[in-house]
Amino acid sequence: MRQRNKPWADVFLQNNSHIVIQNPRDNKGKWKNLFNNDNPIHVEIGTGKGQFITGMAKQFPDVNFVGIELAKSIIVSAAQKVITHEQDNILLINENASDLLEIFTDNEISVIYLNFSDPWPKNRHEKRRLTYHIFLELYRRVLKSSGELIMKTDNRGLFEYSLVSFSNFGMKLDEVNLNLHQAEDPTNVMTEYEQKFSEKGQVIYRCRTRFNKN
Repeated sequence: MRQRNKPWADVFLQNNSHIVIQNPRDNKGKWKNLFNNDNPIHVEIGTGKGQFITGMAKQFPDVNFVGIELAKSIIVSAAQKVITHEQDNILLINENASDLLEIFTDNEISVIYLNFSDPWPKNRHEKRRLTYHIFLELYRRVLKSSGELIMKTDNRGLFEYSLVSFSNFGMKLDEVNLNLHQAEDPTNVMTEYEQKFSEKGQVIYRCRTRFNKN
């Protein structure tokens, strides 16, 4: 979906650089210093308008959350939510997931969330899927040995593709949920897309997986 241009976005992001970090590469390996604590760091790739990350930060105040969002017109909405909720355990960055190794050092992250990523259904776009093996290698590097990758999607094709991709990469599956909301997980925080899809009766899939890091 094309996002509406927000000509004021640049100024807004600069004025709120304490939330949307302007120089994320300078903080590689030092993200705990920005949060001023030693709490685990969880990263959401494709944070959208921020409903998930703000909900998670409220539910888990002893976790530091970093939201990555490429679309400048969208990340401003997430930043506005963080400001409204006055949450000091969230930082945002306006970057591409393919640059993950330039932003985080090896073993710096405890959990990565992939929520309703673009399925890129055409075969020629396979390399753009966030569960393609090239991206999995990035996640493996930045995650701790006990780190977890958690994926949610409404797209069955992407879910099936991802399960095969995880398996081929030698990952361990801790959960494969084919109907998340039927399970009534009280800890689940819905994204904007998830809420919209579930209200239409659409099935939501979730997978929890880990890398074999020896």
